[in-house]
Amino acid sequence: MPPTRSAEVLGSELEGRSGVLPNQHLERLIAAGVVVAPPGSPIPPGNIQPASLDLRLGAVAHRLQCSFLPGRDPVEKRINYLKMGEVDLRGRGGALEVGRPYLIPLQESLRLPSDMRGKANPKSSTGRADVFTRVITDHSYSFDEISPGYAGLLYLEVVPLSFPIWVREDLSLNQVRLSIGRAALGDEELKAAHERSPLLYDEGVARPVEELPVSSGLLLGVNLRGGKQTRMGYRAKESPPLLDMTQVGGSSIDRYWERIRTTQPDCIILKSKRFYLLMSNEAVCIPPGFAAEMTAYDPTNGELRTHYAGFFDPGFGYDRGGGFSGSTAALEVRAHDVDFMIEHGQRVCKLTFERMVEPPSQLYGEAGSNYQRQTETVGKHFRLPTRRSDGPPERPGDDGEPEQLPFFGLERELS
Repeated sequence: MPPTRSAEVLGSELEGRSGVLPNQHLERLIAAGVVVAPPGSPIPPGNIQPASLDLRLGAVAHRLQCSFLPGRDPVEKRINYLKMGEVDLRGRGGALEVGRPYLIPLQESLRLPSDMRGKANPKSSTGRADVFTRVITDHSYSFDEISPGYAGLLYLEVVPLSFPIWVREDLSLNQVRLSIGRAALGDEELKAAHERSPLLYDEGVARPVEELPVSSGLLLGVNLRGGKQTRMGYRAKESPPLLDMTQVGGSSIDRYWERIRTTQPDCIILKSKRFYLLMSNEAVCIPPGFAAEMTAYDPTNGELRTHYAGFFDPGFGYDRGGGFSGSTAALEVRAHDVDFMIEHGQRVCKLTFERMVEPPSQLYGEAGSNYQRQTETVGKHFRLPTRRSDGPPERPGDDGEPEQLPFFGLERELS
């Protein structure tokens, strides 16, 4: 029996077309059995995003000796060799410790047509909690890439890097995009798209196309305007308590994060191996005909990594009525082996763009979102500080003594 092609599943209107599949096509793929849910556990409608599908954790987390790629083997063969125990995720769930890799079979499996491929990424809230995730498939030599025509189970590697976390079955920590044909935009295509509908804004004004910072994607700078009295972002605390990933707004910011201020404006020194949440200097807009992904920063341009969570859906920073122009992007940053200074406006991350097969029937933010027009970098699991009309956005007593970050090593950091 010859392998199925996308047009046979989704209809002849896709014949010869390329791009990321929107939510209305994802619904049809689920109905056609291309995306398979376990018996008695249908995929919740809320898990279908404008250009991606949220994947659900299964019932058990395998505690592993180390991470791996299966290569020529099925994943289960490697699990049996490397596992050191199990965490039961049924019912209330269980705790995953910092620095330990776990492998969790996902509830959804795939039977992709021969011309359809997948790409996985952590959800934004997962990345903002510094939880490293990546999908593994049978007989694969790369993470998060699902080959055309793949038929089989999906597994999620989960490594909490800053906080021990509490998770349970049915929770979604990552998502998958499905696409056909050539979806990626080149730099000239990116400039043309920006001229039709702006992708980048500076203080509400579209960046002139001749000044658009492109290099195999759209480059973004970091916002470090500040000083002693202005918070630039957050740094994960050392030795934090357990973070409940099943609760929205259930955890106090101050138990997990240090607010970042500096004695010198417009720059900070990142301490090696510490995790930071910062904000982009520019505002981003993803029009309905496109999807984007924040990619890991090229280490040749700096001793740091930015953005562990990747997908930006159509409609991020976009308003059909023109009521606002773009949303700033949260940046998840970690310096590698040495302390590293970054300055305001320094380019630290890149957005790559893909065309959609067709615009989604529902855009990001139209049914509610935690991050549309965001002004805070912390994820949805944390209670945001109360904003006062006559002062800074922290409540009295939330902050303690202002933290002083070092400038060129002249001052010692408060730990």
